[in-house]
Formats: sequence, structure tokens, C-alpha cells
Amino acid sequence: MSDLQKILYVEDEPDIQAIAEMSLQVVGGFDVALCSSGDEALEKAEGIAPDLILLDVMMPGMDGPTTLMKLREIEALNDVPIVFMTAKAMTAEIAELKELGAVDVIPKPFDPMSLPDQVRAIWASVKG
Repeated sequence: MSDLQKILYVEDEPDIQAIAEMSLQVVGGFDVALCSSGDEALEKAEGIAPDLILLDVMMPGMDGPTTLMKLREIEALNDVPIVFMTAKAMTAEIAELKELGAVDVIPKPFDPMSLPDQVRAIWASVKG
């Protein structure tokens, strides 16, 4: 199993971006790349070559599910696990997001101290 090192986080909310980046970099020791929109993620993701993508569901313009489908059209990213992060983490929504191809869903608000462990656990379950 390769190690999880590089995470692309797609999130339109600057405050949440900052907390997640600090959590994943400082607490988790990951290399984090940030994108503020689905469009930006589509432009940059292949060049970033992330091991894992964290994707906000509710974003202006292109939402998370649409972004996921478009990222899957980029051949180099086909095998990159995508995890949604959403405040709407009800059982039905989670099931729908997984049907779209997400490997898991992390509810918001997340705990910055435990987010890296959550991400590692998801990685282990996918790559285990």
C-alpha cells in the first residue's frame, strides 16, 4: 500500500479551507493543495497529481457531484479516491454520494484534530 501524502481539497469557503489545510498539514503532515471551485480543480488536479481528493458537495457554480463526474473523465485521476465533505450527512445523502463514486463522506463541521485520522482510516479502507 502506498502512503497517502498529497491531498487536493476543493472547498469554496475560505475559513473552512484554512482550518482543513492547517489540520491536514500541521496535525496530519500531509502535502495539501487547495482549489476554491470545481472549475479550478478540473484545471489543476492532473498537475497536482493527488493521492486523494476531498471535495465539498455544496459549491457555487459547479457542485461537488458534478466536479466528481468531470474529474473521472481525466484518465490520470481515474483511480484517485474521492471523499465528499458535507454538512448534509444524512444516511440517504451519504448513500447517494457513494453511488456517484465517492469512497466515503466526512460530515461537516469536522474536528480539525481528528480529520487527519479520519482521512487516514478512509485511505486504509480503500487501499488496504
